[in-house]
Amino acid sequence: MNFDLTQEQQQIQKLARTFAENELAPGVLERDANSEFPMEAFKKFGGMGMYGIPYPKAFGGQGGSYLSYILGVEEVSKIDGAFGISFSVNTSLYGGSVMYSSATDEQKKRFLAPIASGAAVGSFGLTEHTAGSDAAGQQTVATPDGDGYVLNGTKIFNTNGPFADYTVVYCLMDPSIGTKSMAAFVLEKGMPGFTVGRLEDKMGIRSAQVSEMHLDNVRVSADRMIAKPGEGFKLAMKVLDGGRIGVAAQGLGIAKGAFEIARKYLMEREQFGKPLCKQQYLAFKMAELQTEIEKAELLLYKAAICKEEGKPHSVPAAMAKMTCTDTAMRVTTECVQMLGGNGYMKGYHVERMMRDAKITQIYEGTNEIQRLVISGQLFR
Repeated sequence: MNFDLTQEQQQIQKLARTFAENELAPGVLERDANSEFPMEAFKKFGGMGMYGIPYPKAFGGQGGSYLSYILGVEEVSKIDGAFGISFSVNTSLYGGSVMYSSATDEQKKRFLAPIASGAAVGSFGLTEHTAGSDAAGQQTVATPDGDGYVLNGTKIFNTNGPFADYTVVYCLMDPSIGTKSMAAFVLEKGMPGFTVGRLEDKMGIRSAQVSEMHLDNVRVSADRMIAKPGEGFKLAMKVLDGGRIGVAAQGLGIAKGAFEIARKYLMEREQFGKPLCKQQYLAFKMAELQTEIEKAELLLYKAAICKEEGKPHSVPAAMAKMTCTDTAMRVTTECVQMLGGNGYMKGYHVERMMRDAKITQIYEGTNEIQRLVISGQLFR
C-alpha cells in the first residue's frame, strides 16, 4: 500500500499552499471581522484551474483526481476555512450536481464549464426552513407551465448564494409524494423572481457569504432541468457524499493550521525559564493531537480515493467527515488553551479557527447524521 502523493498531487498541494500564504493570509483577520469575502482572490484561484480539478477537460475541467482537489481544499483551509468551504461548495456541491446528474453533455458544457474554468461561481440550494437533516421536508415546488416550469419557495444557508452566477435548486414536482418527485434545476443570477434574501451573521466562517434565496414565480425552461422528477433526491444524496469529503478536508486543514500555530508558539514562548514545549504535559498533548490529525488524514484520503475510483464511498465519506471535523474542533479548542490568554485574542488566529471549526460538525450532514450512515451499514 503506497501512501505517497503523486507528482501531480504534490504540485496541486504546493500551488494551493503558496496561493493561501500569499493571497489569503494577508487580510484574513479583517475579512473575518467585517464578513467580507475575497472575491478577487476567489476568481484568481479559479483562473488557476483549481475549481475544475476533478472534472473532465471536455466540460472545462482539468481531468485530475478527486484527491488532488481535496488537497487543494485542505491547504487553503489551513489559513482561511471560509475560503475553503466556498471552494468546496463551488466544486463538490454545485459542480457535482451537474456532473453526476442525468444532464446531457450539452447541459454540462453550458452549466459546468463556466464553474470548472473559474469564469463563474456556483451555489447549492437544498436546505430549507423545514428541511435540514431531513431533506424530505422540502416545500419548494416546481409547477409545469407550458414548455417550462414555475418555481416557488425559499432556500436557506446557501453558501456563495449572494454572488453565485449559477445555483442548483432542488424542488418537488408533486408535494403529495414528496422526494419521489424531487427534481433539480440550474438557475442563474438575475432571473426574474430569483432573489437574495437575508444574509446570515455567523459565529464562524464569517467571510463566507451565506444567505436565503427566494424563488417567487421563477419561470425556467425545460432545458434547465438536470435531474428529472424522482431523480433529484438520489442525486442530492450522491452529491452530499462528495461534499462531505470536501468538508472533511476543510476540517482537517483548519486542524493542521491551528496545530502549526501552536507548535511554533510552544517552541518560542518561555515560562519558568524554558520553552513551553519542554513542559511534558504540553508536549504530550501535542503528540496526542498530531496522532489524531494523522488518523483523520488517512480516513480523508481513503474516502477521496474511493470516490475517484468509482467505489462505494457513502460510509468512507461519513467516517472522514465525522472524524476530520471532530478533530478540527478538538485541536482548535486545545490550541486556544495552550496559547493561554494569547489564544483568546484574535491576533493569534486560533480563536478564529475554533469558531470556523464548529460549523464543520454541522453542515452537509451533522455528525449525528454521519453516525447514522455509518451504523446503518453495520446491521444490514
